[in-house]
Parts: sequence; C-alpha cells; structure tokens
Amino acid sequence: MTPRLYPLGIQTYSEIRERHLLYIDKTEYIYRMTHGNMKYVFLTRPRRFGKSLLASTLKCYFEGKKSLFEGLAIEKLETEWVQHPVLHFSLAGGKYMEKDALERYLDEMLKVEERKWGIENRIVDANNRLAHLIRTAYEKSGKKVVVIIDEYDAPLLDVVHEDLHLVQLRNTMRNFYSPLKDADPYLRFVFLTGITKFSQVSIFSELNNINNISMLPEYAGLCGITLDEIETQMQVDVEYLGKRLGKSYEETMEALRSNYDGYHFAWPSPDVFNPFSLLAALSNGNLDAYWFSTGTPTYLLEMMKKFNTQPSEIRLIEANKDEFDAPTENMTSLTPLLYQSGYLTIKNYNKDFDFYTLDIPNKEVRTGLTRALIPSYVSPNTIATTNTARRLAMCLVKDENMDEALRLLQDFLASVPYCNVKNHEGHYQQMLYVVFSLLTPYMVDVEVHTPHGRIDMMVMTHTRIFIIEFKLNRDAQTALHQINLKNYGKRFALSALPVTKVGVNFDSDKGNITDWVIE
Repeated sequence: MTPRLYPLGIQTYSEIRERHLLYIDKTEYIYRMTHGNMKYVFLTRPRRFGKSLLASTLKCYFEGKKSLFEGLAIEKLETEWVQHPVLHFSLAGGKYMEKDALERYLDEMLKVEERKWGIENRIVDANNRLAHLIRTAYEKSGKKVVVIIDEYDAPLLDVVHEDLHLVQLRNTMRNFYSPLKDADPYLRFVFLTGITKFSQVSIFSELNNINNISMLPEYAGLCGITLDEIETQMQVDVEYLGKRLGKSYEETMEALRSNYDGYHFAWPSPDVFNPFSLLAALSNGNLDAYWFSTGTPTYLLEMMKKFNTQPSEIRLIEANKDEFDAPTENMTSLTPLLYQSGYLTIKNYNKDFDFYTLDIPNKEVRTGLTRALIPSYVSPNTIATTNTARRLAMCLVKDENMDEALRLLQDFLASVPYCNVKNHEGHYQQMLYVVFSLLTPYMVDVEVHTPHGRIDMMVMTHTRIFIIEFKLNRDAQTALHQINLKNYGKRFALSALPVTKVGVNFDSDKGNITDWVIE
C-alpha cells in the first residue's frame, strides 16, 4: 500500500487537480450556493480550514474550467459552464500593516487585475478603481462579473485590540469594499471569506443584502473534512496511517477523532475535522498539534488581556447565538473571538430555550492552547513547565502520589521569575490550572460548583479524583477544613472513584507553596 499525495499547504484548486492530489469533493455545495437566490455570500471559518481553497475552486468554476471538475459531483449538476470574468482578491498578505502600507498593498492587488483588462489610466482612490475595474470587465467580456475576496478581515485581526489603529484600517477596508453595492447591475456573484465577523455597519455599510451562511446547517460541512467524507473517500488513507502507527482501523479513527474532530459550525451539523491537521497526520504518519505549530495568533493573547479572560474561562460555555456569533469589534466578552477563531465550537443546542453549548473542540486545541498560554500565565520557560506537567502526570496517574506531585510543583514554582500579581488566590489557581491542563486526557476544572460552595480545583484521572482547596498566606489545614466542612467530596459520590482531599497554602512573599495537607 502506498500513500496518496496530500495537498499540504496548497490552496490553488487547479494545481491540486492537475497534480492529482487528494481533493475532498465540495462541489455539490458550490453548485447549491451559486444556483440559489443568493448573490452576496459571506463565510467565516477558522484559519487553515480550507477557505482559500474554496475561493480558488469557485474561481475555476466561474471561469468555466470544466475539465478540472471531471468526476466530481458538479460535473453532473452543471450543464452550461458559462465563463464569467472573475476578480479574485486575497487579503491574507495584508497583515501587520500600518494604514499607508495597507493602501500600497491594495494598490498592488488592483494593478494585477487592471493589467488583465488593459487598464492603464488608473484612478487614484482604491474604491473608484475597483468600481472602474468591475465595469470594464463587464463591458469587455459581455458577462456579469464575479468578485471573490478571501480573508477579508486579515488586515484587521492583529490590531483588533488597538482601538485607534483598528478604526484607521477598518475605514481603509470599508472604502475599498464600498463599490460593491453600486456595482450590483454588473455582478453575477460576490463571495467573501474571513475568520471573524466584523459588523456590517463598520465594513459593508451600504451592502445590506449579504447572506451569511456561516451558521446554516446546509453549509456546515463546506469547509473542513467531515466524518462521512473520511469514511467514504479516505478509508484507504486511514488504513495506511494505522499500519504506520501499529493500530487497527477503528483505533486509528478514534485517535484521529480525539485529536482533530469535534468542530460544529451549526446545529445540526456533521462532525468536522480540522483539514490541515488531518492531512498533515496522514502525510507524516504521526499525530501532532499541527494546527498550533503554524502559530497561535497574537491577537488572541492580546484580547485575553484586554478582556481579562482567565485560562479556565476558555471551556464549556452556554450562550445565545447573538452572544458568540457577534461582530468582533462590538464584543462584551471574548466568546465571539474564541468561537470564530476555532478555539471553541458548538457542542449542543437547546431548542426549547434557544441556547448553544460551546466547548473546546478536541485534544489538539486544548493542549495547543494551554501550551500557548504558558509564557503569559506560568513561566517564560515553557520546557520546564511541560516537563513539570509530565512528571506530575507520572506522580498522579502511575503512583497516585499527590505528596510527591506537590513537591515537584514547589521546586518548579521556586524557579518561576517574580511576578507582581501574587496577592490573590486566583493568580495561583490560574497558574496551576494551566499546568494541570497539560495532563490531558485527564480532566482538570476550577470553581466546581457543589451544593455548599465551589471547589478551587478538581483533577480527575482514570483511577482517582483529587479535590484541591487553595489558601493564600494562611495554612493548609484551614484549606482542608473547608473541604470537609462543606462536604465537597459528596459532589463525586456517584463517580465510583476514590476521592483524595488536598489543602494547599501559598505564600505571596515567596510566590510558592509553603505547606499542604492530604487526606
């Protein structure tokens, strides 16, 4: 058995088809999207989820390149294959730019398209140039124009936490997009992709007929790779990976699901796998955090600071649609950005009371996000932190030795540089939450509700539950007394696992654990 060739990092549809690389057939979605009553279509998905490939596929389709679609669903659906002029703009390269640099970037993009249509006498302003370009393409071709704008929000994401800079760049982009409404008589189809949802007023102030398909169930599988697509189009690939891992097909699928599945962009929705990580795992023959290896966006960490979001808050959330599918610049919490960026996803929907349950999609996101938070919330020495977490896991899981685990933590915290934020229990709680969260697949939670109060931290392995109560500048016995007084252990009476109670005291002057009691 030989592996197929996977399109790792390739976002050009024609190259994938011409080189006979693996392509998961999304063309039925494309036909449905382009033959309904929608003319202006908007789609958000997390980074590395196939948005650019989808935009490239649409471009080839509207250019009438029928030969590139042989053997796919759309070959049987489409009968006309009309060639339209396509204006394809990608804003993906417009990151980390000041206003002047962004304007030069737009200028270069427009020049590329203008050269295709023989436009030499260029107008100065970007919006007027786009309007002229659309009209020229329409007049010279005799066909209505298709406009595809990929990663429309790329210039804005990295400054979303900077109010003044955001306003400047947002106005530049709004000016660029403004001709789309008046150009309506010349347009066949307009497609826009991005990661986040900026308000229509701020970006498309006059375009009031955009169809946002991001949360429509019929398009939930448009980007990413669904479980059904794996089982029907990729079984041989999973079998080959299983041979390399020494696992059966069923064991390999379970590992892939645990690491890369779990995304839902609507409800109901098929199970959606992260396509970048899945294909990388199949190609490399091992399971790794590929999505995070391409970098955690700076804007996420900056916005966590802006909204004072603690690591333990990035977990199970119940919210109405308007509370997470909301314009990014109008956020009152970090939830919309976490959802739209792919760090949280839909896990359930309560139809009776109209609310969604959101949670971290899978192991890759949980582990990768935790590691990304280490420098900001624990220590700049990420190697020491992950090594400590590994030793903690050995103590708690193999030996059930909490005493040795706390000694390891004490040694580790002694090496953490002094931090000014040491005057409240929550600082240490969040620090240890990040460390213990590295113990996946074992469960860690904070502020666990019970009938008589909230447990500071709970760690559950396959064989035992640890209830941990923190005190600051007091003593461990007081912490243990609170566990017993409020009968926290009763919360887990039906779990069938033995419970170990742990009282821990921190000294704010030393920035470390000073004593603990285990019962």
